[in-house]
Formats: sequence, structure tokens, C-alpha cells
Amino acid sequence: MATAEDVRRIANGLPRTVERLVRDQVKFNVGRIVYLALSRDEQTLGFTFPKEERAQLVASEPDKFALPAKGDMRYHWVHLRLSAVDVDELRELVTDGWRMVVPKSVAAAYDAENPV
Repeated sequence: MATAEDVRRIANGLPRTVERLVRDQVKFNVGRIVYLALSRDEQTLGFTFPKEERAQLVASEPDKFALPAKGDMRYHWVHLRLSAVDVDELRELVTDGWRMVVPKSVAAAYDAENPV
């Protein structure tokens, strides 16, 4: 089971990530782009995910993933119940979301230093 502390540890280890508190909610940015947001109770994580793939993701594991609120459907965003994933899966989701918002050269340099 993953926790908010796991999210913090993984995200803060990624280049250019900044953790911020916005209206009592922890968010992780690269520049001005938010790519992760913990719910206020830190049980759910919103993360960047391709719009065209999110319906399939949620349908494949509805106990784990959920679509964002109607007003947030315009964003590349999906929600995750932290208690439904392990740390390895969380690391993959967080890192993939981060890759969507950093320059390709930053992601390539990170991948070169951290081979799978």
C-alpha cells in the first residue's frame, strides 16, 4: 500500500519538481505545471495522464482509478486511490506523469542516469 509520504519521496526525487501547499492541498509542479496533487486527506492522488487513454484506464481498474470531476475533464488528469497500489506502481505512475511535463531532454537525462 502506497502512502502520501511515498508520493513525496518519489516526486521530490525527480528533477525540477517543486512541492507546494495550495489552499491546504499538497501539489507538485514543474515550472507552472501541476502534475500531481494529493487530496486534503492524502488518500487520493490526482496525476497527469493522457486524456485519450484515461477512460480505458479507469474502466480497466475502477477500484483503483477514477475520472476527475466534470470541471477538470479538460485537463490531462486522473485520480488514484493510494491504498490500492504498491510503491513500485506508484513510482511508475508518478514518473510517467512527470515525463509528460518536463522537456524531453530532462526526461532523457534522468532515464540515462536511472536505467530500469
